[in-house]
Amino acid sequence: MPDTVKRYVVYYRVSTKSQGESGLGLAAQERDIDLFLQNYSDTPYEVLETFTEVQSGKNADRPVLKEALALARKTGAELLVSKLDRLSRRVSQVAALMEDKQLTIRVASMPHADAFQLHVYAALAEQERRFISLRTKQALARSDKPKGGLRPGTKARNEATKAAADAAAQKVSNIIVPMRESGSTLQQIAAALNAAGVPTPRGREWKPMSVKNALTRLDAA
Repeated sequence: MPDTVKRYVVYYRVSTKSQGESGLGLAAQERDIDLFLQNYSDTPYEVLETFTEVQSGKNADRPVLKEALALARKTGAELLVSKLDRLSRRVSQVAALMEDKQLTIRVASMPHADAFQLHVYAALAEQERRFISLRTKQALARSDKPKGGLRPGTKARNEATKAAADAAAQKVSNIIVPMRESGSTLQQIAAALNAAGVPTPRGREWKPMSVKNALTRLDAA
């Protein structure tokens, strides 16, 4: 193998045992990693080892991740994850890893992002999760006071659904907004999202109307 070969240590994480056993969530991560390697990686490349862990992203004590990090440091390989939240949902942990001079972190879904951009993204994602959690809690607290004929809990479920849809729109904003501004049609944007394997918030294929709804949510925000 030539010295110029690009080397990777791949790390997957699923949150529950059922996800790990069924492949739910893991298949999407494998797809993203494959897309990155086939379209964005320097060639030739080598995947030294693949690690899979069943653990919550909130838990900083992850033995499998420690093994993956140790191998990456030892070999000089890049640690490759499908999304940043697979590495950690704690911005402090992400920041510590980014500052490690022995490590290079690569995120498949953000192939051109540097360490600074990944740090900023982690901070913004953490703020978003906290805001959505607070908004959902407030909606649930108000559910005990039905208004306008709504049954208890209905208003809370509606607001929680809206919060989830708003968050989903934000996740695809870096795709749909530039495409729309460059003159792409709603159908073209939907086709691009479907080709990239990005599902709608309900796990379905994108349609022109669902793209329009997402753009409307982003405008309102």
